[in-house]
Amino acid sequence: MLAGGEKDTAMKTIMRHRFFNSLITTSSGSSLLSLLLIFLITLLAPHSEAFQAKVLPLNIHQGDAFMLRVTGLDTAEPSATFEKKALHFSKCGKGCFVAIGAVDIKSEPGVYLISLKTGKQKTKLQLRVLKGSFKTTHLTLPEEKVTFSPEDLVRINREDDLLDSIWQIESEKLWDGSFILPLPNPFSTLFGTKRIINKKTVSLHRGLDMQGKAGEKIQASNRGRVVLTEELFFGGNTLILDHGQGIFTVYMHMSGFNVKPGDIVSKSDVIGFVGSTGRSSGPHLHFGVKVMRVNANPVSVAGLKL
Repeated sequence: MLAGGEKDTAMKTIMRHRFFNSLITTSSGSSLLSLLLIFLITLLAPHSEAFQAKVLPLNIHQGDAFMLRVTGLDTAEPSATFEKKALHFSKCGKGCFVAIGAVDIKSEPGVYLISLKTGKQKTKLQLRVLKGSFKTTHLTLPEEKVTFSPEDLVRINREDDLLDSIWQIESEKLWDGSFILPLPNPFSTLFGTKRIINKKTVSLHRGLDMQGKAGEKIQASNRGRVVLTEELFFGGNTLILDHGQGIFTVYMHMSGFNVKPGDIVSKSDVIGFVGSTGRSSGPHLHFGVKVMRVNANPVSVAGLKL
C-alpha cells in the first residue's frame, strides 16, 4: 500500500507519462517530429503585413489632385494604379510611402477606385469626385490674338507637339515636400473658369491666373529641373519645371527668365518675373500644374501635405 503522498507522486508521474505519450503518438500515429515541424512551419510562414492606406482628401472636385499615403510597410514598395495609370510612390518616412494623382476636369462626378498592391496583398480604395463649381468670365483681346493666320497655326501646332513631348517625361523624383504657390498675391482667374473671349471664343482655363506687378519675382513651386524657357504663341515667355514622377509646373506670360534649361532649382528660388507676354491682357502669372499628363488645380496641389 502507498501512503497518501506517495500516491500523489505516482499519479503525477503517470499523468506526465500519458501527456508525453500523447505528444509522441497521436491517434493517427503521427510522431512528435511531425508535430514540431507543423508548429515551426506555422510559426515561420510569412504572415500578411499590417499596413494602412489612406486617400487624402477622400472627397475632391473635378480637376483636383489627391495623394495616396501607405504606412506600416517594412518590405517592398507598394504599387498602385488609377484610371489605368501607374502612381509613383516615394518614401515619406520609415515604412511610409506617398504618391500623387489627379482627376481630369472633365471626369464625371462619382466614385473612382484606386488599385493598390503591397507584396502579395491587393486592395481597392475609393475616391469620391464631386462636381466642380466653375465660373464664367468675359475677356476682350486684340483680334490678331484670337484669329490665327496659317503661319500662326503652324507655329501653334509645332508648340503643341513640343509641350506634348515634355508631358511624356517621367523622371526620378525631385520634388521635396509640399508645393507652394509662386506668388503671394490674390487670384484673378480660377482653375476651371469658362472663358468667353471677344463674345464668341470659348475656352476652359486649365491653370490659375495670379495678380502681379510687371517685374515682380516669381518663385519655384518646388524643387525641380528647368526643361523649357521659350517664348510661345499663347503663353508668351513660358517656363516649365520638371519635378519628377510626371509632375510639372508651368509659368506663363513672364517678362523674363532667371534660369536656363538644365538648371536644378530649389523650392522658392526666383525663376523669373511677372509680365504680359503672349496671349495676355495685362501683367499677371498663369500658373499651371501637370500630374501624369492631367491638368490639375494648382490650389489643390499646394494643399496636399506632402
